[in-house]
Amino acid sequence: MKNLNEYIDSTLLKPTAKVADIEKLCQDAMVHNFYAVCVNPVYVGLAKTKLKSSKVKVCTVVGFPLGQNATTTKMYEARLAVDAGADELDIVINVAKLLDGNYEYVEGELGAIRKLVDDRITLKAIIETCYLSESDIKIVVPLCEKAGIDYIKTSTGYGTRGASVEDIKRIKNAIKGNIQIKASGGIKTREFAEQLIEAGATRIGTSSAVEIINQ
Repeated sequence: MKNLNEYIDSTLLKPTAKVADIEKLCQDAMVHNFYAVCVNPVYVGLAKTKLKSSKVKVCTVVGFPLGQNATTTKMYEARLAVDAGADELDIVINVAKLLDGNYEYVEGELGAIRKLVDDRITLKAIIETCYLSESDIKIVVPLCEKAGIDYIKTSTGYGTRGASVEDIKRIKNAIKGNIQIKASGGIKTREFAEQLIEAGATRIGTSSAVEIINQ
């Protein structure tokens, strides 16, 4: 396993996050060489400026946290984020459409965003595993692959629970191509992060990044 810090998206998506909080997030990310920071869209430009002399990527969210925005709204949000300097977009899928069996909608929405942005932009689909059965996961993973998504992300952190080792195993078993897995939500210890990586996660999203590294 490579250094744990290289797996981490250090995340701050709280509605109370202030400018000083984002600046500290970016400073900590540079000190610890995290893979990325994940911030709300309003702070993409600030994070990009603070991280310009580093290799740390800027990630933001689209349709967060419920995924119930119209597709056109998500597309506009994605375009604004990329124009502001985002390197990666974590897109919340429309879980209700998935559970209704409207798979064409889910794949089409993700595909529309994939076509909209440059191929160099990494896209992650947040599928919110707390609401999905094993059968749902088997269905949604191929939809994301067909849409050209780079990562399946487990959770927003605002659902009924976060990631689990079982989630990662189920997603991994459903993968047919090269799509990767980001575990997120409730990851607060180094031990848990390493368990998720061992199960198949290649990225860890956590708001406890510094604490985990220091454990």
